[in-house]
Amino acid sequence: MTDQLLRSSFGAAAAAYAEHRPDYAQAAVRWVLEVAPGLRVLDLGAGTGKLSATLVAVGADVVAVEPDPAMLTELRRTLPAVRALAGSAEAIPLPDASVDAVLAGNALHWFDMAVAGPEIARVLAPGGVLAGLWNIMDDRIDWVAGLERVSGSAAIGPRDTVSSWRTATADMLVPGAGLVARFGSAEQAEFPHGQRRTADSLVATLATRAGMLVMPAEEREAMLGRIGAFLESRPETAHGEFTLPMLTGVLRARLRSATRPTG
Repeated sequence: MTDQLLRSSFGAAAAAYAEHRPDYAQAAVRWVLEVAPGLRVLDLGAGTGKLSATLVAVGADVVAVEPDPAMLTELRRTLPAVRALAGSAEAIPLPDASVDAVLAGNALHWFDMAVAGPEIARVLAPGGVLAGLWNIMDDRIDWVAGLERVSGSAAIGPRDTVSSWRTATADMLVPGAGLVARFGSAEQAEFPHGQRRTADSLVATLATRAGMLVMPAEEREAMLGRIGAFLESRPETAHGEFTLPMLTGVLRARLRSATRPTG
């Protein structure tokens, strides 16, 4: 299964993605922006605007860029005041040095960093910051670890849990010609978060994962059925609403002022 197939799977589920995917911890966003010289922020691979909404909430001046037309339509519908443009990490429709920070919510792993890295450096002002953010489940909690075992990697992958996200994301800002020279050492941090769910809505959330979206329908329904049965069997999740224990994990690096590309 190719990354291209996975990354292009979300458009068909754009409305469900907008309804069920979580936002991001405001503390995580503030930590990213504390090293940026201003608040001009690009939400890159913005999807339906989950991260854009958090950026707006902390007072950032946001421009969103998203390649999928269906996702972009949902973003414009839910956040009409945010400037939202068609484009990709590999071809950003913004001028040189036009933003102070580039953030990507659950998207950095889809970028071709050999191309996207220099492109991100181009649109960043000197000293600007690049950060990837991921909402990760706290699998130190027993029932969450059980959910991970039942769900399999199609629904809960290596970037989706506390026990694995640091290893899975640590090298994402290293590949690509000239990228290491342009950005300083990456830092990682986690910030407490949570999402109110029911058993049904958590099943619906997991159904928006790329691995689930590309499954044959019969296989996907069987997997979602097993997940639902597990949640109904657990006292923590069987009765009404509960808080899904999460963190927002952040990978952050700063553009070196002396090595910003020209042209």
